[in-house]
Amino acid sequence: MTSLWWQGACRLVDIAAMAQAQARQQQLTKPAGSLGQLETLAIRLAGLQGRERPSLEQVAIGIFAGDHGVVAEGVSAYPQAVTGQMLGNFVAGGAAISVLARQLDASLEVVDLGTVDTRLTLPGVRHLRLGAGTGNFLRGPAMDEAQLHGALQAGRDCVQRAQSGGAQLFIGGEMGIGNTTAAAAVASVLLACAPGDLSGPGTGLDAAGVRHKAAVIEQALALHALRADEPLRTLACVGGFEIAALAGAYVACAQAGIAVLVDGFICSVAALLAVRLNPGCEAWLLYAHSGAEPGHARVLAALQAEPLLQLGLRLGEGSGAALAVPLLRLACTLHGQMATFAEAAVADRPA
Repeated sequence: MTSLWWQGACRLVDIAAMAQAQARQQQLTKPAGSLGQLETLAIRLAGLQGRERPSLEQVAIGIFAGDHGVVAEGVSAYPQAVTGQMLGNFVAGGAAISVLARQLDASLEVVDLGTVDTRLTLPGVRHLRLGAGTGNFLRGPAMDEAQLHGALQAGRDCVQRAQSGGAQLFIGGEMGIGNTTAAAAVASVLLACAPGDLSGPGTGLDAAGVRHKAAVIEQALALHALRADEPLRTLACVGGFEIAALAGAYVACAQAGIAVLVDGFICSVAALLAVRLNPGCEAWLLYAHSGAEPGHARVLAALQAEPLLQLGLRLGEGSGAALAVPLLRLACTLHGQMATFAEAAVADRPA
């Protein structure tokens, strides 16, 4: 039987380090609470890193890609060939996430879990080839058991490589034409929500296209008779390779003690899956932004997430999370480098 590694214990947050960071915040030369979320971020990162003054020099970005059989039902404005073409763009440095990774001095790994072009070979891409994309989940399960476990493990393996490189923060990104349909399907089950409330334009569908997407999901959910308390079966039946890899990566980060910055709608659905598979990982997930896909806000609300940015993004690739990294770094820098009242010889507020 395949090991259910994702059920293993997650690292505990260091409460003592959080208390030390909280005490430091109270002594910095500013009114208490005046830096808002930047203060709470620094304190939270202190707990995740186990030290009073956290830092985020080492950022690792892992992009997971895979095609989706449900594209055959006309749910995307783009052809599936784009998935493989974008893999080349990632490693050539031309994609948004590639540009952002360079600016952040972050490592970038691209993992091809299974595209329709099974002969695709690109230098700099890890080609795992779990299949020629997932199955069309309107006709049957998206993944078999071996593919599901392989995708989850791919996420874990990516995190372990990041850990060996000294990563202090992990960002997961995704690429796969049709993956907003898979993400909406998974979220519909886990949130017991109508597909129409979660389906959005994705790559640019018009209103009729969005209605069609929702109808396809609704038919698929009726076919598979999924329940909200079956996250693994839901993932196998209507998910995607990259969504599974992201969920696996998030759990693996929590087990390894690496903070996660979650990107947009698809990554947030993967985070919801990760929390349902292993509730202990929840403390390790930070949320970068509230995106333009209509389902994103509902997923964030279910996770009780407080996103850092609201920029109307819907690109994916991990781009929104990468944009939030400077904010986290500045939170750490302010926390670590501001003077205390005593150091600056500034009068503290009355006791």
